[in-house]
Amino acid sequence: MLPIAFVLALVSLFLKDKAKWMGITALIASIIGTIVGVSVFFAVVATSFDNAFSSGDTTVAEPSNGAAANDAAVEKKPDVNGRTRENPSPIGSVIESDDWRVVINSVTFAATDAVLGANEFNDPPAEGSEYILVDYSATYLGDDAEGQMPAFVSIEYVTASGTTVNGFDNIATAPNPIDTTSTLYKDGTATGNTVFAVPTSTAGQGVLAVRPGMLADKVFVAVK
Repeated sequence: MLPIAFVLALVSLFLKDKAKWMGITALIASIIGTIVGVSVFFAVVATSFDNAFSSGDTTVAEPSNGAAANDAAVEKKPDVNGRTRENPSPIGSVIESDDWRVVINSVTFAATDAVLGANEFNDPPAEGSEYILVDYSATYLGDDAEGQMPAFVSIEYVTASGTTVNGFDNIATAPNPIDTTSTLYKDGTATGNTVFAVPTSTAGQGVLAVRPGMLADKVFVAVK
C-alpha cells in the first residue's frame, strides 16, 4: 500500500484549488513507512538467518592440571586464549558452540609411515613435508530432530608462515579416520584422525584452527 499512497500523494499535490496538507502528510508518511518497512524486513531476515544457521558464540574451557578434557576435568577461563594464533588454547581444551563440542585429543608428528601404511593408494607428501595426524572428537549438542553431520565442524592447520592447510590439500586416508559424513544426534560423538601434509622444518610451530560449526567463531589450538 505504501507505493500506492506515494503515487496518490504526488497526484494530490498537483490538483488545482485543493488543500495540499493532506497530500504532503500522505507523502511524508509513505516515505517514512517505506524506510521503516525496509529496515524491519532486513532485520527479520537477518534474525531468521542467524537462528537457522548460526552455531552461537564459541566458548573455550581449558583442561586443568593437564587432565584429559571432559565435563569433570576442565577449568573455565575467560575467552582470551585461542582467539589469536599467537595465544592458542592447549591440546585437550573443550571448544563449544550451541551445536557442537570439539576436543583436540592429540597431535602426532612424523606420521608419514603410518599414513602410507593406512592405504596403499596414499601418495607420499611433497618433498620437505611430512604427514601429521590430528585426533579429535566432535559431539553434537543441538536439538535438530534429523541430526547433523560432523562435516559442519572444520579443523585446519595454520603454518608458522600463516598459510592454511586443510585435509583436502592432500587426499590421503588417515589410520583410524574420523567419520564426518554419518549423522549424529544429540550427545552423539565421532572420534578419529584427520591428516595434514605440513612443512617438516616448522611442523611443531603451527597451530590448529578449529571452528565448531559452520558459522561459529574460529579458535586456535596449539599442536604440542
